[in-house]
Amino acid sequence: QVQLVESGGGLVQAGGSLRLSCAASGRTFSSYAMGWFRQAPGKEREFVAAISGSGSSEYYAGSVKGRFTISRDNAKRTVYLQMNSLKPEDTAVYYCAARPANRDKYDSWGQGTQVTVSS
Repeated sequence: QVQLVESGGGLVQAGGSLRLSCAASGRTFSSYAMGWFRQAPGKEREFVAAISGSGSSEYYAGSVKGRFTISRDNAKRTVYLQMNSLKPEDTAVYYCAARPANRDKYDSWGQGTQVTVSS
């Protein structure tokens, strides 16, 4: 497992932008696929975006495709989520997670960072 620490959340007006960062510990960061998930009050946690270990493949939930971009810098052991054209329905706690290349489940999670979008 890896230790993950998110940052970059905050309060923003609708239409604005935020960039979340997730810093990982460990020397094998590039062997993990990384994902962003979110959980709004009273709702289940949902998938937002994911990126392969090399960064060559990206995946997005339909609700954020075209507005959010996931990226990673393996030298810095950091994954990012650039969020543009934010909507009030994007309000949630955002979590990053790591999935080992040889497994099908995310086994390391950060503590989460709050994103609030005002209308």
